[in-house]
Amino acid sequence: MLAGCFRLLLLLPLACSIPSLSRPPTRMCRRCCDNMEPSTPANYQIPEVKTIINMTILKGDKGDKGDKGTPGKPGLEGPPGHRGAIGLKGSKGQAGAPGDACKIPSSSFSVGRRKALHSVDYYQALVFDTVFVNLHEHFNMFKGKFYCYVPGIYFFNVNIHTWNFKETYLHLMHNDKEQVILYAQPSERSIMQSQSVMFNLALNDEVWVRLYKRERENAIYSDDVDVYITFNGYLVAPSIQ
Repeated sequence: MLAGCFRLLLLLPLACSIPSLSRPPTRMCRRCCDNMEPSTPANYQIPEVKTIINMTILKGDKGDKGDKGTPGKPGLEGPPGHRGAIGLKGSKGQAGAPGDACKIPSSSFSVGRRKALHSVDYYQALVFDTVFVNLHEHFNMFKGKFYCYVPGIYFFNVNIHTWNFKETYLHLMHNDKEQVILYAQPSERSIMQSQSVMFNLALNDEVWVRLYKRERENAIYSDDVDVYITFNGYLVAPSIQ
């Protein structure tokens, strides 16, 4: 009796699952979970998952040092830094080789004339034919003029011998302007006359002797044996540059 009831209970679910042959199914079969929405409580929060890496496991033992890589490109120059503190005084160095001797500028001349001269023009430059000193050729023998190539203070001197009964009238010229005069009136005796002066000369200045003829005959004496006429000049002190 009990065995038959147990078999009946096992067959009952199978009978209920067989569809009825009297009517067709109203819809197609589908999965029972297609339209189901997840039933999640309103106050339920999804837990945040964080990844934790155990560095002690990944680190392992320290490896060998690798080869040095190629140097990179130089970077931009940085701004200058602050000036450092003054260092200690160094030791005295060795003496250098001796230099050249100081060059002192110089200029001088001394010229003479062996021929007498009678002035025929109102103005006539006195030229010379004898050279005693002409340092660096600063005195031009053809023009009878000294040219200044070293600016500074110069001393000049002119000496002449007068002619009997004739007037002697000369000027010591600085460029085109007469500065000092050398004069002797006509006399029955011939005499030596001298004049000296100092000029402050600039570069390319000229100094020369000029005869000046007036109503009387203007003349200076000399001969071929002795030198009676001289003109001298030299640099006293060069200008400070």
